[in-house]
Amino acid sequence: MNHDIIGDIHGHADQLEALLVKLGYWHRGGAWRHPSRTAIFVGDFVDRGPGQLRSLELVRAMTDAGSARAVMGNHEFNAIAWATPDPASDGHHLRPRHGDKGAKNRHQHQAFLAEVGEDSADHRSWIEWFLSLPLWIEEEGFRVVHACWSPRQVAALTPVLNGGRLTPETIEAASLKGSAAYEAVETLLKGAEVELPPGHTFTDKDGHVRSSIRTRWWDSSLTTYRSAYIGPPGVEMPDVPIPAAETIPEPDRPTFIGHYWLNPTEVLAPLTGRVACVDYSVAKGGPLVAYRFDGETELAAEGFVAV
Repeated sequence: MNHDIIGDIHGHADQLEALLVKLGYWHRGGAWRHPSRTAIFVGDFVDRGPGQLRSLELVRAMTDAGSARAVMGNHEFNAIAWATPDPASDGHHLRPRHGDKGAKNRHQHQAFLAEVGEDSADHRSWIEWFLSLPLWIEEEGFRVVHACWSPRQVAALTPVLNGGRLTPETIEAASLKGSAAYEAVETLLKGAEVELPPGHTFTDKDGHVRSSIRTRWWDSSLTTYRSAYIGPPGVEMPDVPIPAAETIPEPDRPTFIGHYWLNPTEVLAPLTGRVACVDYSVAKGGPLVAYRFDGETELAAEGFVAV
């Protein structure tokens, strides 16, 4: 079976339907289907866009019908943590709802909460569906994960998951900064991060001083902090090697990711011969993108489809 890997949707249901039509899917029997292909969604179904429930209902109908598979994005994980009471702090949740941090979290999550009804039965039902999503898909010929394929973090998480899915204990641990589960989930769903050398910091777009950076983990040729850095432009990074223990090996098979809000004005192309990102910033007016994967070992620009 060939696959269509579909990028971050963020509640943009109109674009999703248009993309499915362009890919040759038809709506019949209650779900969008293709006679010879299966869709795979890379996560981030919710937040930001005007069609939260339409998007979710479409994706869920496809997964229920067997015409699609899906993995969890960081926005689904955030939604789970927002809805899960913190057992260590009565009246609070694993993702803060109060104070300055809570205000920022609510603003990011408001589009979903407004449609679903915060703490309603429907809200709880969708959280249960998010919990049914695996953190990754791994097949003999390809992988799908929301942000980063780290063999070390996959190995760390596998024993504490249930068939690749989060357990209540792992959700709690992954919400506790500094825990092994937190580091693993952050890496897989938000990207690889490395500490800068002592004495080096930078200020992010929100004015926070940071001592670590996200990296272009997919390109093994980017071995220095300066070359691997992802973040605000104009920031001076040390041009020294990243310690080998902090690097991630080049994927050994085609690997599909979303998450990175790639520039929608750039030509659609794989990040490397084995890594393709299908997030071209639909939530900022960019296209919704898919990669048509037919089992090839070398990914190519011709595989991308966009609306």
